[in-house]
Amino acid sequence: MPAIARLDDTRPAVATGRNVLSGALLGLGTAAFADEVIFHQLLHWHHFYDRSTPAIGLVSDGLFHAFSWFATVAALFLLADLRRRAAFSAARWWGGLLLGSGGFQLYDGTLQHKVMGLHQIRYDVDLTAYDWTWNVIAALLVAAGAALLVRARRTP
Repeated sequence: MPAIARLDDTRPAVATGRNVLSGALLGLGTAAFADEVIFHQLLHWHHFYDRSTPAIGLVSDGLFHAFSWFATVAALFLLADLRRRAAFSAARWWGGLLLGSGGFQLYDGTLQHKVMGLHQIRYDVDLTAYDWTWNVIAALLVAAGAALLVRARRTP
């Protein structure tokens, strides 16, 4: 019986989900990592949580960085498993990656920046151009990822 259960794990539907999940986690982890390094550490434009002291902001950055690292490691374990099972689908994986990175950026730009007010991209400047650039790039990434997934679904 374990052999049958093992074969069930490699069904195309399961492998499709794992390809998308692996790509999405790596996209999320990569986008979060880039945000952390560029905007938090190099440019000093904001912390993950700016509604308290700078010390709390640094702690929140550390937790955010750990979250992005765990997402990346989980994505790479899933990718290694897909490769081991010969179930890797490049189109589905890249679709998931674009969807994950764009989804993270869209979530950050709308919910965290505007709805929850955890932080803004920058302070003491007109945010209009920053917000539009941030969210349009996010929407383009999501659209490209969704298009790749739809296209991959149509191919056998």
